[in-house]
Amino acid sequence: MLKAGERLEPLGNGVQVIVSKEHHFFTDTILLAHFSSPKANEQAVDLGSGCGTIPLLWCRQHKPKHIVAVEIQSKGADMINRSIELNSLQENVTVLNEDLNHLKGKIPFGIYDLVVCNPPYKPLGTGIVSNLSAHAVIRHECSCTVDDVVKTAASLLRFSGRFCMCLRPERLADVMCAFRQYKIEPKRLRFVQQRQGKEPKLFLIEGRAGGKNGGLVTLPTLMIEDDKGGYSQEMMEIYGIYKEKTGE
Repeated sequence: MLKAGERLEPLGNGVQVIVSKEHHFFTDTILLAHFSSPKANEQAVDLGSGCGTIPLLWCRQHKPKHIVAVEIQSKGADMINRSIELNSLQENVTVLNEDLNHLKGKIPFGIYDLVVCNPPYKPLGTGIVSNLSAHAVIRHECSCTVDDVVKTAASLLRFSGRFCMCLRPERLADVMCAFRQYKIEPKRLRFVQQRQGKEPKLFLIEGRAGGKNGGLVTLPTLMIEDDKGGYSQEMMEIYGIYKEKTGE
């Protein structure tokens, strides 16, 4: 099941994901999975699924009706497939090894209740591009832009379906503009800080396809750490099962 350089990472409730140096996940992945959290009868798509952590996190407790994990990198898609088999989730999750810009004819458009994406956080041409191609795709807009992601999400969603994503705060204006351009109305926004007194390091946003203009709710800021340097109470509630299982 495991290949060279891979290991199993427990996600709680008996669910495990295959990860490697090139394909792994961070706190933002767990926060986005929690923020989006599909219902048991919903169909969902994870764009740029990486190693498949978000679909697997969703399946820990209540399994959505069906999930499509879209991943452009063949190694990542292979890891997701093996993680699905490992967790006996073949009937719940389908993997599509494809560029998110080329999904037409590959999966149905206009039917999904939820689309999520944890996109590259740096525009191409900014910062240092990683020598590892997998890391470059994750960090920089090598294969897709914010505009590409939102356009694809809008095509996949049914009317009033939800699109959730996370990104660094400096990209918020880009995201808001793209949402409005493709008729996804922002409805929920939440900033994430490492601790009190620090600038936000992340935002989580949800929009509704075809939603009425206005009505954006800014939720209380999520603090990752408390004033003693440990996890905040809310973070423990979100992260608790995973942290308990890994023993960190």
